[in-house]
Amino acid sequence: MVLGVVVAVFPLLAQRGSGQSSSTVYEGGRLIIGDLSATIEDGSLVVQNGRIVAVGRRGEVPVPAGAMRVGLTGKTVMPTLNNVHLHIGYEGFTSWSAKNHTADNVLDHLRREAFYGVGAAMTMGDQPSAFALAFERDQKAGKFPPAARFHFAAGMAPPGGGPDSLLIQGTTPLKAVYEISTPDQARAAVREIAGLKIQQIKIWVDDRDAQRGSRQRMPPEVFTAIVEEAHTSGILVHAHATTLPNQKAVVKAGVDVLVHTVSNEHIDEEFIALLRDHKPYWAPVMGLVDTPEVCEPNNTFVEQSLPASTIAEIRAGRNAFNLPGCDGAPAAVARREENLRFNVPHMVESGARLVLSTDAGVLPGYSFGWAEHHEMGMYVRLGLKPADVLVASTSRPTEVLKLNDTGTLSTGKRADFIVLAQNPLVDIRNTRSIESVYINGAKLDREQIAARWKVPSTPR
Repeated sequence: MVLGVVVAVFPLLAQRGSGQSSSTVYEGGRLIIGDLSATIEDGSLVVQNGRIVAVGRRGEVPVPAGAMRVGLTGKTVMPTLNNVHLHIGYEGFTSWSAKNHTADNVLDHLRREAFYGVGAAMTMGDQPSAFALAFERDQKAGKFPPAARFHFAAGMAPPGGGPDSLLIQGTTPLKAVYEISTPDQARAAVREIAGLKIQQIKIWVDDRDAQRGSRQRMPPEVFTAIVEEAHTSGILVHAHATTLPNQKAVVKAGVDVLVHTVSNEHIDEEFIALLRDHKPYWAPVMGLVDTPEVCEPNNTFVEQSLPASTIAEIRAGRNAFNLPGCDGAPAAVARREENLRFNVPHMVESGARLVLSTDAGVLPGYSFGWAEHHEMGMYVRLGLKPADVLVASTSRPTEVLKLNDTGTLSTGKRADFIVLAQNPLVDIRNTRSIESVYINGAKLDREQIAARWKVPSTPR
């Protein structure tokens, strides 16, 4: 590919009449496009009215007269990240409750996402439809300050099933999950969701928290009916399934997005064949049970967003799921890591289309914005290449989110990008070297966002 060839829309650059914003050219940096295109060294990115109007090598891109110039020599520019699976609105960092679920708190979580370089985030099965649709409309209308774009999936589960023992404490009082028991009920609920023009559905298939009182598993005839009915309306179905038999079943049924990964055993040839045939998107959401990053000394990237009391509780291992703190059981951690080292590369090689996903918002030990960077680090640690991980974290999630205006540094796209001090193609942890974030062409005030995090700490 000859990326020295300029991709430009020169007439658009020339249209600078009254009322139009001036152009800005970001030049000299390394441009990671976000798809399979080669990286552009010493590049130029021209932005006007929040859109990318030209991209190419410096000196080969037409720059409008009077354009503002921003020098980025030695820096790396990449698209903002896009997360297809998290849980927004309930976390308060010193409490977790349905009472925290307000528009202000949802916005705070989206602002945290943007601070860490996330441009769009989808909360999964946990929002009352009327609230979510209203928030979505208000954000599109520009009623909120800059933040990651809000997306949501309607939740469906058997009565009393679905969300885990913590999340269900939020979704139940807010009546956020459609409860269904039969195929006919499932089809009726999907038709109601389609009538609201909701484009995503999450189903919980597993019988959750068996050790605390088993919840009902969703029968195959019910989730098959959901998938069939959803697909008649162009709705994508995300299936929460954590065991190998359940993952096989939902892939056979034709779900669009497989959620979670098998970590207690190796996947087998039957499942690999199913992946080759169906090629589902795959949202592994693995980091929630990984060693918390606050266990790393002086990890300011994470610690800056959390109250000191909350950090202390995470380190002590006190949380709703009794997950280990910094002194986890070494044997159990090693077994899980070995299974993941086998399963993750084999799933990707077999056709599972990896998309960035975190499950953030359930516990503060894996929280908004920085969880994405941890998840990407896990993908590399488990055998994937940084370049492939960046595609899975920028452009490919937009296919699930049904966004065609972001995800790559390409002409016509929104100017959603991150400026990094270091190159993540060399070390994926360099995605953390964030110097600035741009949302729709506007530089995010990251200092203002971070200043709001410094609140008095009280026990959770």
